[in-house]
Amino acid sequence: MIDSNPTRGPLISLSRRDFLKNTAALGVCSLAPNAFAATEVLKRRIAKTAYSIPAIGMGTWLTFDVGDSAHARGKRVEILQQFFAMGGQMIDSSPMYGTSQVVLGHCLSTFKKETPTLFSATKVWTPGRVFGIRQMKNSADLWGVPRFDLMQVHNLLDWETHLTTLKQWREEGRVKYIGVTTSHGRRHEKLVSIMENEPIDFVQFTYNILDREAEQQLLPLALERGVSVIVNRPFQGSRLFDKIRDKPVPPWAAEFNCENWAQFFLKFILSHRAVTCAIPATSRLDHMTENMGALRGPLPNPKQRREMVRYYVNL
Repeated sequence: MIDSNPTRGPLISLSRRDFLKNTAALGVCSLAPNAFAATEVLKRRIAKTAYSIPAIGMGTWLTFDVGDSAHARGKRVEILQQFFAMGGQMIDSSPMYGTSQVVLGHCLSTFKKETPTLFSATKVWTPGRVFGIRQMKNSADLWGVPRFDLMQVHNLLDWETHLTTLKQWREEGRVKYIGVTTSHGRRHEKLVSIMENEPIDFVQFTYNILDREAEQQLLPLALERGVSVIVNRPFQGSRLFDKIRDKPVPPWAAEFNCENWAQFFLKFILSHRAVTCAIPATSRLDHMTENMGALRGPLPNPKQRREMVRYYVNL
């Protein structure tokens, strides 16, 4: 999920004052984080509901694991400001991500008068029912939220135990949606079984222009079963950028408003109709702007999708 590869462009290092000035010049006021929400952004409906969310969210693995550093936390506040300003809602984290939840809670607490429209998603990652309940409550305290929109079982760890708890919590209104996750293309067989037999709302797995195994069974099954899909590792942990180096995006990518490689990769993912939201992670303002730009403009059609794959793998 992290995308810190330098081939994406020069590092932008802005002071808070410069950041506010620059976003104001773009018509964005950081004190009104939903300023971009008035413009049209790509949203996807959560399966079996009437509720829609922007199709680009934000992951926090590594990028928000910065501990007590006041400087690093300040930079993450700016990242969040840009994310919300450009229409973002879903933020995904986990107790596995070091201090990410602590830092995220600190950053969210800085939005006082104008609270962003947050779709909060985290995970339970521990064996045992009691420990799982304790961990989920602790996560809510760290984020500073009364309840999570989505709680997921991280990498299927003790999934049967935790899904029993989560189904009860959903019924009681203690969490809105429930789901399970995998990463790195693992445990697909088990994931298929859960999707076929358990009443989950979301599933999270890896999918990108090179890791396309999910097209064979997981994505079609999600459509069939009415399960919303969150895509992790959309840039293959930044490795997709290693291949392009200084190569420009193909000129025909302009047909679907693709200005850079990040949007090329993200629009490929979002053009699959089973995908609800992709969650790239970044610690750079320029990369956040590139990522969120994928929410605007048309998506590639099936013929263009095939050409995108052919072009990239042949670089």
